[in-house]
Amino acid sequence: MAERKTSLRVVILGGYGVFGGKLASLLLRNPRYEVIVAGRDLKKAQAFCKQHGGTPVVLDRNTAEFSERLAMIEPFVTVDAAGPFQDYCGNTYGVVKAALNTGSHYLDLSDDARFTREISSLDFEAHAAGLVVLSGVSSVPALSSAAVEDLKTSFSRLDVIESVILPGNRAPRGLSVIRAILAQVGKPISVTRAGKPDKVVGWSGLKRQTIDHAGQEGLKPRWSCFIGAPDLTLFPKHYGAKTVLFRAGLELSFLHLGLWLLGCFVRLKLIRSLEPAARPMKIVADWLENFGSDRGGMEVSLAGLDNDGAPVKRAWTLIAEAGDGPYIPAVAAAVLCERLAEQAVRPGARPCLGEFSTGEFDRATAHLSVATFKSKENAPTLFQQALGSDFKGLPEAVRSLHTVFDRHSWSGLAKVTRGRSKIGNLICRIVGLPPPAESCPVSVIIERKGKSEVWSRQFGAHKMRSKLSLAGKYGSGIICEQFGLLGFHIHLHPVKGRLNYPVKRGTFLGLPLPKWTLPVSETTEFELGGKFHFDVKISQPGLGLLVHYQGWLEEDVVNTQALSASADQMSPT
Repeated sequence: MAERKTSLRVVILGGYGVFGGKLASLLLRNPRYEVIVAGRDLKKAQAFCKQHGGTPVVLDRNTAEFSERLAMIEPFVTVDAAGPFQDYCGNTYGVVKAALNTGSHYLDLSDDARFTREISSLDFEAHAAGLVVLSGVSSVPALSSAAVEDLKTSFSRLDVIESVILPGNRAPRGLSVIRAILAQVGKPISVTRAGKPDKVVGWSGLKRQTIDHAGQEGLKPRWSCFIGAPDLTLFPKHYGAKTVLFRAGLELSFLHLGLWLLGCFVRLKLIRSLEPAARPMKIVADWLENFGSDRGGMEVSLAGLDNDGAPVKRAWTLIAEAGDGPYIPAVAAAVLCERLAEQAVRPGARPCLGEFSTGEFDRATAHLSVATFKSKENAPTLFQQALGSDFKGLPEAVRSLHTVFDRHSWSGLAKVTRGRSKIGNLICRIVGLPPPAESCPVSVIIERKGKSEVWSRQFGAHKMRSKLSLAGKYGSGIICEQFGLLGFHIHLHPVKGRLNYPVKRGTFLGLPLPKWTLPVSETTEFELGGKFHFDVKISQPGLGLLVHYQGWLEEDVVNTQALSASADQMSPT
């Protein structure tokens, strides 16, 4: 670690901007720091310092004199809060190198996955200088990873990490943040789902959700959508999570749904990008500022198996009010400046992952209207809710297949037999049951959709799809499986290590079917030789056998090389 300077001079590039200004305000509370409010506009820097304190300085990172001028200031820490980190005019890490050359630690508030991930390329230089270089010192991945570190000790296996940020409408919006969001709308974003590289569309996947905590007034339901963040490329490898997703939302439905609609035009390639519209959209958003609230929130949730092997979900929740939400992205940098002052950060260049605790965050926000909570859900999966305490008694392979938090992918082999009745075969074709095959590859993808699961089965080239949902109270064992217009109530019945699926009720267009028309289901799941096995036999009274398929499945193995390749190819976000 480099020698600690007597003057803890902190240079904040973009120090009069939205988040840079909040960081400057936080640091100015502590007399140990000499805060340099830097940027290209001296008048804005002077106006900020006149109101809040600090020293105004003109510093333009895009000029040839930048490195020399920074060296003249002799900062202890250089913080880049200006952005956007997606566009550095061909000199991606020019600010970092200038900081290293002048003997300064470096932090940034990057929200760009590639920029934050590849900061590690400067690790040798940072170590040689005994300096700290951290990227993503903001809500993500710095604060989100602090939450993951806090919660992960409860898990023996981590399946899903999902984060969401829902700011209040009155939160100030910097142009660089708006540009970063608009650049992603309607464009593919690389994610990891079920241990495989996948794509989601920026500002798609509409979901109505809230952020709250028992006994506390939470946020009213708001829309959220998928958006890019450094977490998407850093967390799968760092934490071994099979699925990592990130969402954000706007408080006003008009703005959120309007942006979603515009994203459809980008997706259809009718518009190349929404990024050029950043300035007019900022004007519109500013016009509507007073129509929303000053309350925002953030949540980081983890799902997987606890230390006893049972499915569990835990969450860290933050609610900010009284207009203090915009401080959140800046708090991580304030905490890290304090740790640097105490020489409590190991040297080197890396993304900011787990560099401080949620306890340190709570202490740094004690003077703000910010509250954090932890919660735990002991029965978060569909089959766990349906079976109650009986779920734990199922064989491990059966439990594993039915432990679905986001998406599961399984593959194996099956044998399919059809009955001889022509009418029965016609029914099979209408319902979508698989054709006969002595041996064919079979794959099953189970995807969580709200409180339901969508099962996509493929027998060879034949595809079959159904939707499962809870149809009874917790522990009743009753689920409903929907095949298009047909629905069947199944009373799950575990016995002697097997899970049986007898059909007890049927509907068509929601209307009940006569009992004599119901199919007879002799369906069971069990474990044999450590593998999940299924034996599905469906008959129809008066027609005999309709279909009988049986075989085995194994969970698809996570391809870490594919994940690494996906991360390398990830577009800037």
